[in-house]
Amino acid sequence: MIRNKNFRNLSLLTVVALAVLAVQSCKEEISMEDRYTLKEYTITTYLEAHQADYSEYVELLRNVTISYRSQSSVYQLLSARGKYTVFAPTNEAIQNYLDTLYSRGIIQSASWEGFPNEMVLDSIRKVIVFNSILDGTKDDVEPVQTSSFPDDTKEFTMANLYDRKLTIYHGGINGNAPDSLYVNGARDKNTGAITKGSLIDLSNRDIYTINGYIHQVHEVIAPSNETLSDLLRSYIEDNMGDYIVAAKMMFATGMIDTLSKVKDETYEKMKQAGDPRVDDLEPLGSENNGIISGHLPEHRYYGYTLFAETDDFWRTTLGKEPSEITAADIQAWVVSQGFYPEAKDNTDYASEDNALNMFFTYHLLPMRLPVDKLVIHYNERGYNYTNTSMSYRTPTYELYTTMGKRRLMKLYQAGPSYSLDGKSNIYINRFPELDNGRHGTYKEISVNDNAKGILIDTSDPINLVNAYIYPISEPLVYSQTTREYLAKQRLRFDVASMFPELMNNDFRANRNSEQKPGFPIDKNYRYLDDAYIEDGTRFYYLSGLGRNWQNWQGDEMNISGQYEFTLRLPPVPLGGTYELRYAIQSNSRQRSMCQIYFGTDKDNLPAMGIPLDLRQAGTFRALSSGNVASTLVGWELDTPDDDYNAEVDKKMRNNGFMKGAYNYTFTPGGNDCARDAQTTLRRIIVRTYMKPDEVYYIKFKNVLDDKDKQHYMDYLELCAKEVYDNPMTPEDIW
Repeated sequence: MIRNKNFRNLSLLTVVALAVLAVQSCKEEISMEDRYTLKEYTITTYLEAHQADYSEYVELLRNVTISYRSQSSVYQLLSARGKYTVFAPTNEAIQNYLDTLYSRGIIQSASWEGFPNEMVLDSIRKVIVFNSILDGTKDDVEPVQTSSFPDDTKEFTMANLYDRKLTIYHGGINGNAPDSLYVNGARDKNTGAITKGSLIDLSNRDIYTINGYIHQVHEVIAPSNETLSDLLRSYIEDNMGDYIVAAKMMFATGMIDTLSKVKDETYEKMKQAGDPRVDDLEPLGSENNGIISGHLPEHRYYGYTLFAETDDFWRTTLGKEPSEITAADIQAWVVSQGFYPEAKDNTDYASEDNALNMFFTYHLLPMRLPVDKLVIHYNERGYNYTNTSMSYRTPTYELYTTMGKRRLMKLYQAGPSYSLDGKSNIYINRFPELDNGRHGTYKEISVNDNAKGILIDTSDPINLVNAYIYPISEPLVYSQTTREYLAKQRLRFDVASMFPELMNNDFRANRNSEQKPGFPIDKNYRYLDDAYIEDGTRFYYLSGLGRNWQNWQGDEMNISGQYEFTLRLPPVPLGGTYELRYAIQSNSRQRSMCQIYFGTDKDNLPAMGIPLDLRQAGTFRALSSGNVASTLVGWELDTPDDDYNAEVDKKMRNNGFMKGAYNYTFTPGGNDCARDAQTTLRRIIVRTYMKPDEVYYIKFKNVLDDKDKQHYMDYLELCAKEVYDNPMTPEDIW
């Protein structure tokens, strides 16, 4: 069982470091003119009226400012307009926290007089206050009642004032009260009992105030600041934990420094200094006669996800105790299994060509993925993300590029009525046969033993400041079989999935965010590792959630200006001929036109044919002056005659186009399918031989004079010739 490590190895420096995570986005002073008329309670007036429970907490709210750039207190913040969710600790909970700090030697006595200096005192005050409040300052958020809490082990969509996501654990088993709720809990892996967390009081929850809800908690919420590197290091030092072998691989491969990163301190310093290179953003352009305005991100966080075989697996597999297993033992086993025949069997474990390195790094993704974002669900057929009681439906997957040597990992999930086992399990590299005919259900039909995938245990992941750890019970390998299965399917990448920074900084699939983050051009600062943004480019991410946009997963990259930018593409699984396809959504007269370049030399990419016109729909071009008829594409709406529909598809392919995908609708839960819309097409950019160890780039350059026209990016596809040109099994329409 994982021990409670909230206070493990806390030193004065550690406590002081907690303050670094304080909210830094609040710049304005809180106007007390916005206080409500006292007809009903505000959060602060309620707390003041219940001094017996909250006097200590109220005093803390008065003493903590909302950021280093503001003189306004959090008390003033909670007295003004907003939509806050407050987990208010009782006086007893705060005293227990001080007792714990004293027992760990952090303070000299279990009281506010026991702190060694003002810096440590200020840090602890912020820990208690900032972690207890979900940010309610944004217009699009709502305060959260317990009836709307996330499912077990999942995160709130809103971050707290420390910019951390809190999780909820539901009781009701093994002696826990049926209705018990714990913030940032944990379960015993054997009994399922909740072993830690801040218990929400059964009688004092969902307390309504006119600027939010209060939930009383019986323990201070103080999420651990341990990084993935910290935790794995502690397993080695203590010879305790469930992932001692994974920790040894981390040390051997030299990943310890990388996995300790939390945020980019260079970017932090530039933002705090008001550096115009990262503090100024032009408007995106026009939309519906208005201007889309956005902002450069306040922070640049790092994140990681580790899928790790437990020590029980290694104990059984190698016949040794984890403490006795060495890096050489693991590599010898990897080599003996023939997992990476191309890898080098030497002691240079830090090399990406080393067998142990290839094995361990394939377990790591460069993004922090909570349970409900392992696979993104939004508008796949039959599913409505706004219906929280609805089960997932048609199979959905995400393709990510791993750390170390760049390889593909598929995370897959099907709804209970669409999966063979009747559950919504999440798998790594699952490749079932699907009912994917033109009138199919898209349900799982069968799955081979070597394609069933590795089940991810999502019941109680380890939630760290910069990472999640999920246990797996089988060896995770980028095997030849996995690569062959990947090459036999169409590889669809939501463009947002290609940028780990969008997930790590809570932009992607954030249901409580209307943010429109933009990113600086390269000469100022490189925010997106896989994007190279040139002068004159306004590069934005738009979430699109709830807008019924004609986008897969709702979101898009939206670029304007006299733009020029280059993207590093994900790798292909095997060498062979592939089509690279680009999703076009022309349902706007604001679309632009660009020249596309593709190749392996980022600075000298050849042009691919004629410019791509994003104004081109199936039968017309959407110009500013109005729609102009066009027969370039050959699009026709599907008819009851499937043979005729197949001929239309063939004609469009000959013209370099394909219809939109059949697997999603514009309105979540609706019937407005992308395949049926002539404004959602796929353009075939290039057919060429591609190698798995080669890095490929695609560049887009504006060819219009109007810099307010928008370049749009939804998803890309890489599709092997075996799929798109298979005479026995034609490529499906999904």
